[in-house]
Amino acid sequence: MNIKNISIAIVAILTIAFTSCKKDETLNTAEKGTFTLEFENQVNGVPLVLNTQNYTNANGDSFNISTFKYYVSNIKLTKTDGSVYAIPESYILMDAAKPSSLLNNLKDIPTGDYTKISFTIGVDKERNLAGAQTGALDPALGMFWTWNSGYIFVKFEGTSPQSTATDKSLTFHIGGIVDPNNTIRTFNSDFSTGNPLRIRADKNPQVHFVVNAGSLFKGKQNISFAQLNFTMGGANSVIVADNYVNGLFEFEHIHN
Repeated sequence: MNIKNISIAIVAILTIAFTSCKKDETLNTAEKGTFTLEFENQVNGVPLVLNTQNYTNANGDSFNISTFKYYVSNIKLTKTDGSVYAIPESYILMDAAKPSSLLNNLKDIPTGDYTKISFTIGVDKERNLAGAQTGALDPALGMFWTWNSGYIFVKFEGTSPQSTATDKSLTFHIGGIVDPNNTIRTFNSDFSTGNPLRIRADKNPQVHFVVNAGSLFKGKQNISFAQLNFTMGGANSVIVADNYVNGLFEFEHIHN
């Protein structure tokens, strides 16, 4: 075989190899994958420990936490091509007293690379008006107002020496869907373009978020526990929701 024929053969082999690689990288759009949402509870950068740990809010008030729960719902993922996938029935309740609730597997996600995520902090209006439900929305989980027929979006309870309430208690039950006291809020975050969420049929990537309980009391209006230590909906809950909308969740990283 002369040099010309050898060169042609090499080019043919390389072309076949390159074509094979291209085929390997092509995703089957009919395939589905799974990923895990992980939430790490903190208070202004310090790990959240129920009952025994003392923290300080932006006003300088000391407090501890006995209950911290919150809903995430209506999760949407945006692909690199701009298309959006809304995960059906994505209602998740996180409870600091139940570490297992902080890891959530989401299944049957179309394969592809996703660069953005958004979700509702709380429960959408339609499901609030649908009455008591099951699963993560079961009233037995302590996040439903039977007297008000609606869900508590974020529940924070604890104590503070500065609180003027009985037993120095702190009670922040944030909810409400009717203006001007609507507390439904939406969180959005971009992922790194160099490390998108890669959904594949044979992998289970993990998306990690830090959740800052301290964000309830700082931001748009810093809260003094001597002045505000109790709310169950209404205008004071709007103050708290407006605080945490930009500080409750922070995207940390993805393990693909």
